[in-house]
Amino acid sequence: MEKQVRNTVLTISFLLFLSLSGVRAWTGEITGKVVCDVCGDAAVGPEDHALEGAEVAILCITKSGEVVNYQAFTNSKGIYTVAETMPESNKWDACLARPISSFHEHCTRLGGPNSGIKFSYNHPSGFSHSVRPFLYKPINVPLYCV
Repeated sequence: MEKQVRNTVLTISFLLFLSLSGVRAWTGEITGKVVCDVCGDAAVGPEDHALEGAEVAILCITKSGEVVNYQAFTNSKGIYTVAETMPESNKWDACLARPISSFHEHCTRLGGPNSGIKFSYNHPSGFSHSVRPFLYKPINVPLYCV
């Protein structure tokens, strides 16, 4: 809770600084989900479940050429979010999201061709980009999947 309050105060302070300096602020958001693909069929189905605590890295290049790197962890619903507020002239241009690790004891093998997802970020301020789910497979597939 204390960290959330501190982050909120920092964000408000940054936005106030931008508005007083005459620079237009831009806010972007990237969200996605990490799932245990229980049957290893490369599709999210009713037998699959969200992975809490999975790590995802997001690398973005801005319009001005700066490279920014983010690290996110999934919540109890398997969802991760990265958000940034910066000057409009420096907003994200293109990003790469990739799974780093799953800490779930039974679902740790990266599944499918999801080693990374590249995308252009051409949204106006305040909009979000959703990345398709990253899938992990269990070490042993349950018998009901065969």
